[in-house]
Amino acid sequence: MTTTEDNILIIEDSPTLALTYREYMKPLGIPTDISETGQQALARISAQTPTVILLDLKLPDMDGIDILKQLKANKVSSRVIVITAHGSVTIAVEAMRSGASDFLLKPFNAERLTTTVNNALEISRLSNLVKRYSSGSPKKFDRFIGSSPVMQSVYRMIEDSAPSKASVFIMGPSGTGKELCAEAIHQLSPRKSERFVALNCAAIPENLIESEIFGHVKGAFTGAATDRDGAAVSADGGTLFLDEICEMPLDLQTKLLRFIQTGQVVPVGSNQAVNVDVRFVCATNRIPAQEVAEGRFREDPYYRLHVVPIHMPSLTDRGQDVLEIAKHFLTVFSAEENKTFKDFSADARERLLAHSWPGNVRELGNVIQSIVVLNDYEELTAEMLKPILGSVPVRRNVALAPSGQPQATGYTPDHPVKQASGDYASNRGIEPLALVEKRAIEQAIALSDGRVRKAAKALEVNPSTLYRKISAWQNQS
Repeated sequence: MTTTEDNILIIEDSPTLALTYREYMKPLGIPTDISETGQQALARISAQTPTVILLDLKLPDMDGIDILKQLKANKVSSRVIVITAHGSVTIAVEAMRSGASDFLLKPFNAERLTTTVNNALEISRLSNLVKRYSSGSPKKFDRFIGSSPVMQSVYRMIEDSAPSKASVFIMGPSGTGKELCAEAIHQLSPRKSERFVALNCAAIPENLIESEIFGHVKGAFTGAATDRDGAAVSADGGTLFLDEICEMPLDLQTKLLRFIQTGQVVPVGSNQAVNVDVRFVCATNRIPAQEVAEGRFREDPYYRLHVVPIHMPSLTDRGQDVLEIAKHFLTVFSAEENKTFKDFSADARERLLAHSWPGNVRELGNVIQSIVVLNDYEELTAEMLKPILGSVPVRRNVALAPSGQPQATGYTPDHPVKQASGDYASNRGIEPLALVEKRAIEQAIALSDGRVRKAAKALEVNPSTLYRKISAWQNQS
């Protein structure tokens, strides 16, 4: 849905291409201006802020990246879609980091352009609604805990997008509550009386994921003893939540696109299409635009699914929400374990606020549960937190592993690290679970000649899990 104030600016030095783009967008019925140089474009933007800007990165008088940086510095609210050639993936990624909201790789057709622009217009509308109402009093929302400004924005985005049929793409680090966000969207939608079906694309073996989504017929493969509906058919009439969608194999993404376009699925081993009506909600802890730019996620499903983006903030960005959430966990786990905990001491509050929480809400819950299990007092103190969280952390720069996950200095996927010290067989008595886990991981790395990937395989966990934990330990030291 567009408004009468919507307008588009094309920044393109080729008159032929600029006029072609304008013709492509003519069905949208939105006023469209053209600027052939960067300076001319900046003057137009200063006079009237466009809703959407189409920006060619190669201009005669200045670089498109410089325009992006100026717009970002001046806090211009326009949604900027950069246009670049297939051979300029690195530049496209740099543009996204400089403030672009989306990008188009040449060549593209009219449908691709109008879909991308429509997505940008919808996001702009929702953002304006958030700003309009965010000045009201803080509110609680569904099963979420916390009233920080960043979460107020998330609540508004959920409320505004839930009644729509548009696909929602939830982004944010692991442990921030992306599935909780998806469930809230479903519960506020007209589909709430139907099923919410969640599927984690990273947790299913590659050879089984197609069957899990689309189902299979008897005899389709070894072990297929009966016909089985997949997640798509199970969610018919409701919401299909595809978690960690950027982990989906490339060939399956093509079949997913066909499902999105036609509303039909074909079970594995069958030639009979089944009509299915679902609302798509997806989530990832990666940067989806970068995954597309680097060839790990296909463009077509990205443009179909990335209509309404919702960014879940990390716990460190939520301020005092940390204490609200911690108090909730303390109450819940104390009741479960029949313990007497009622509140936190002042020094414990300070320690909770000082921690970096790389595991976000999930880590906070694990920490509180561990302390409740191993202690029984009315007040939780900083001394109880120290064995798990350590002393007040000193922030350090953390390098990136080739996988893109954080890794602490000294641990690498390919090079040995110094052996972990300590007598693993000694009798230490009862210890916090987090320390037991840390010691087990250090021992596995030591026995794997310092190779994290080898240790992860032996522990039957994803290497990224170990990288995150190693990073967290270094931040605590």
